[in-house]
Amino acid sequence: MFLDEVRIKITSGAGGNGCVSWRKEKYVPYGGPAGGDGGRGASIYFEATENMQTLLDFRYNQKFEGDHGQKGQGKNCHGRGADDMIVYVPVGTVVKDAELNTVIADFSAAGQRALMGQGGRGGRGNPRFANSNNKAPHYAEPGEPGVERELILELKLLADIGLLGMPNAGKSTLISVVSSAKPKIANYPFTTIVPNLGVMRRDTGDGVVIADIPGLIEGASEGIGLGHAFLRHVERCRLLLHLVDATAGDGGTPWGNYETIRHELMYYSEPLAEREEIIVLTKSDAMLDDEFAELIKEFKVKSDKTVLGISAVARVGLEELKAIALERLDTIPRDLVRFDVMPDEKATANDDSHFDIEVVDDEEGVFRIHGGKILRWWEITNMENFQALSRFWNVMKSMGVFNALDAHGAKRGDTIIIGPEMYEYAGSDAEITEADFDDYSKFGNLNEDGDLPKGIGDDDIGKDGKVMELSLDDWEDLLDNDDSDLSDWDEQEAPEGVTNISTP
Repeated sequence: MFLDEVRIKITSGAGGNGCVSWRKEKYVPYGGPAGGDGGRGASIYFEATENMQTLLDFRYNQKFEGDHGQKGQGKNCHGRGADDMIVYVPVGTVVKDAELNTVIADFSAAGQRALMGQGGRGGRGNPRFANSNNKAPHYAEPGEPGVERELILELKLLADIGLLGMPNAGKSTLISVVSSAKPKIANYPFTTIVPNLGVMRRDTGDGVVIADIPGLIEGASEGIGLGHAFLRHVERCRLLLHLVDATAGDGGTPWGNYETIRHELMYYSEPLAEREEIIVLTKSDAMLDDEFAELIKEFKVKSDKTVLGISAVARVGLEELKAIALERLDTIPRDLVRFDVMPDEKATANDDSHFDIEVVDDEEGVFRIHGGKILRWWEITNMENFQALSRFWNVMKSMGVFNALDAHGAKRGDTIIIGPEMYEYAGSDAEITEADFDDYSKFGNLNEDGDLPKGIGDDDIGKDGKVMELSLDDWEDLLDNDDSDLSDWDEQEAPEGVTNISTP
C-alpha cells in the first residue's frame, strides 16, 4: 500500500530527578550531602533512509516515546542517561508541525538527520546546592520534562521528471515504454491511483527518475478527484512533461484541457507552475498527420514553449522526447527544489513554566494550581522539611504563582490544591521563619491576623497546674502511642488550631 501522508505524536524522554542523600560512613560523622544527579532523557531524531519507499510503517505505529533518564542515587551516583531514539523516514519526507502547519524539516538526502524533540535535562542532587551558608541542603531538583508534540509527515517523491495531464492522457503508457515501470494501463480514466516511478536510461548507462502522477481534473487543487492528494509528488521534479491528449477523448479541446491543468498548478503552488515544462501531444497515431501538425503549431503559438508530438503505442517521437528532456535536465540545477524550512523552536521547548489557576469554589475560597513544573517540584518536595518547603515556596513565588492567586481573588486562609493535596494559603507576602515552621508545620497555619495559633510554641500547662514543655517529638509520641511515657496525659486536648493541613 502506498501511504504518503500521516500524523504522528512524539514524546521525548524526561530527565531523572535529583536525589537528596547523605554520606554515611563509619568515622565520618559529618559526611555532607551525597545525592546524585538525574540522567538525561532520550531525544528523538528523524533520519532519512533509502530503505523505505512509503510511510506505511507509520500507519500502525503513530506514537513514539523516548526513555526517561534514571533518578539520581545516594553516594553521589548519577542516574544513567537514556539512549536517543532514531526514527527513520523515506528520502523525500517533509515534516510539518501539526499545530502551526509549518515545515520544520526537509529530508532530501539519505543520512540527513534533524532533532524533533530534545530530551529533558536531569535534575541536580542536593550537593549541587551546598554552599558556605547552607552546607546541608535538604532538597534536590526535578528533571526536565520531555517535548510532546504532533507532527505531519508528507512524502514528496524524489524524481527528476514529472508527468502531468488529464486522465487517460497516456502518462502510464509513456512511462512503461521509456522505463522498466509496469503501471496499470486501461482504456478508462483514473487507472493510475498511486504514483509510479521509473528510470529512463541514458546512452551512458546512468538514468533519471521519472514519476507518473495520477490524472488531474478541474478542481484538483481543492481536493476534487485524485490529483490533489498526489500533486505534492511533482513539487520536487525539476522538469515537467505536460501530456495532452490530441484527440480530446473526454469531450473537451486539447488546448482547453491544457489550460485547466495549468490553472490547477497555479492554485496549488505558484513555484510549481513556474517550473520548466515541455508540452507533449500524445496519440498522434489516432489523427491525420496534417491535423496533428496543425495542432502542434497552435500550441507553439499560444504557449511559446517547446511542443513535441508522440505516440507511445506506435513508438513514434520517443527518441526525440528523451533527447530533449535529458538535455534540458542538464541545464537545471539539482538543488532547484527547496522548501522553506522554519526554525523549530518547539523541538527544544523543555521549559514547562506555564501554569493555570482554576477557581474551584469562589465562595468557599478553593483554588487549584495546574502546571507541570509545579507538580514536578511538589512530587520531590518533603513538606515536613523547612528547607525543602522553603525552596518549593521560592520556586512558585519566582514563577508568579502567588501573584496570580491574588489576582484570582485568593485570600489568606483559602484552600489551595496542588496535585492530590490541599494546603492553606498564607498569602503572597507571608514570610515564615524556620523557628515558626516547627510549630505550624505540625499544628496548623497562621491565623487571620498572621500570628501563630493560640497556645502553639508556648509552655503547655498540665492537669496539675504545673508547666510542662512538650517538644515536637513528645507531641508525636503523645498523639500516636497510647503506651508512651506520656500516657498520663492521654485526656489532654491538643492546642487550639491543630490540623492536618500544612502550608506551602
